Amino acid sequence: MTDDLPHILVVDDDTRLRELLRRYLSSNGFLATTACDAADARAKLAGLAFDLLVLDIMMPGESGLELTESLRKASDVPILLLTARGEPDDRIAGLEAGADDYLAKPFQPRELVLRINSILRRQAPRPADPPAQPVRLGRLVFHPDRDELRNGEEVIRLTTAEASLLRVFAAAPGVVFTREELTERSKVAGNVRTIDVQVTRLRRKIEPDPREPRFLHTVRGEGYVLRPEG
Repeated sequence: MTDDLPHILVVDDDTRLRELLRRYLSSNGFLATTACDAADARAKLAGLAFDLLVLDIMMPGESGLELTESLRKASDVPILLLTARGEPDDRIAGLEAGADDYLAKPFQPRELVLRINSILRRQAPRPADPPAQPVRLGRLVFHPDRDELRNGEEVIRLTTAEASLLRVFAAAPGVVFTREELTERSKVAGNVRTIDVQVTRLRRKIEPDPREPRFLHTVRGEGYVLRPEG
């Protein structure tokens, strides 16, 4: 039944590529819907639920990067960016905007399917661990059982990747995790450089001064460690 298939929204202003991807995804176990630009994507998102967005960066009007940043203010839907720019700085900009992964053009459709499946696997619920205790980070408190970061009554929004990463740290405060271990244990898609980007994003939300981390520390040559209060 199509209701059981992951629903993918493909957003690209290239009509030929858009239709090619729709057909390929539809023949490989997905329900695929397309949008020609950011405005069209917003209209589709307002009326339908999607499991993942495949989003081109270079579009007329509102770019894919701008749309990603905007969506991240209110949605945790996974986003895979398509970019004609393969430079590291461009890819990092996409991850910093809140994307879960990226794929440089030109690409093989099969690789896109593999990346989509990888992201969706990371989103899938894992076997329940013993309930973790809340972790205090200065004025903030993170509740791992519901992936909730609070400042008093205010809830500070975390993306799926950020919450997953913080949950790993909170489960073992004081333990140094390598980037490879964090990639395996969390829902952060990509490579070890992606972990660095997500740690930077997370520090902006939990640290009084992200440039001088008080809680989430870098251990040179090893990885990262969370040292909460209490």
